[in-house]
Amino acid sequence: MDLDKKTRYHAHRVRMEAIMGNTVRKQSANLSIRSDLLQQARQNKINLSKTLEDRLEQILKDRNREERLKNNREAITAANAYVDHKGLWSDELRQF
Repeated sequence: MDLDKKTRYHAHRVRMEAIMGNTVRKQSANLSIRSDLLQQARQNKINLSKTLEDRLEQILKDRNREERLKNNREAITAANAYVDHKGLWSDELRQF
């Protein structure tokens, strides 16, 4: 990742943390991890807590998305069928 991308990513992350209210109290947890992975992570100066938090956030986001899609599948299907049959309200306004 080049420096400009890193800077933009960091700025985005700071904004998202401010929006998401990422001020939740941290809690210690005991975990077991393969020794070879721990050694490599330490050699590469990987912050295990941050890495775990980031990955858990992504997993939970993905699961929540799947749950929303599952819960709303019928409505989504009906809306898509309506658009397929009647089109969008803005179809006549398009100039492209």
